Amino acid sequence: MKVMIAVLKKDVAPRFDLTLEAVFADIKRGKVQGEPRMILISRPSGEELSGLAVKEGVDRVVCGGIDQVHHDFLTWKDIEVVDGVIGPWEEALAALAASDLRPNAILAGASAG
Repeated sequence: MKVMIAVLKKDVAPRFDLTLEAVFADIKRGKVQGEPRMILISRPSGEELSGLAVKEGVDRVVCGGIDQVHHDFLTWKDIEVVDGVIGPWEEALAALAASDLRPNAILAGASAG
C-alpha cells in the first residue's frame, strides 16, 4: 500500500489544502518499506496535493481536515481518505502499518496546544 500523509512540521497537517509538504511511504505486510520520502510543493494547494496523490499512485491519504471537494475527488480516484487525524506523522505512519489508524484519531504524541 502506498500512502501520503499531509504534514506540517512533525505533525499531520491540520488542513489538507494549506500544507506545503507531504510524506510518501510504502507499507507491505505491516512494515514500512525503506525510508519515507518528503515532497515539498511550491504553494498551499489542495488541487496540487490531490494531483500528486494520483500521480504517485497512492492508495491512502492521511490528513487533518479536508474540503469535501478534495475528499470526493480522491475517493472518486479510489484513494481512501483517513481524515481528522491529530498527532505526529510518524505515529500515523506506524498506526497505518499496524492497520490501526482510523478517521478522527488523536495519536498519543498529539500536543495539548
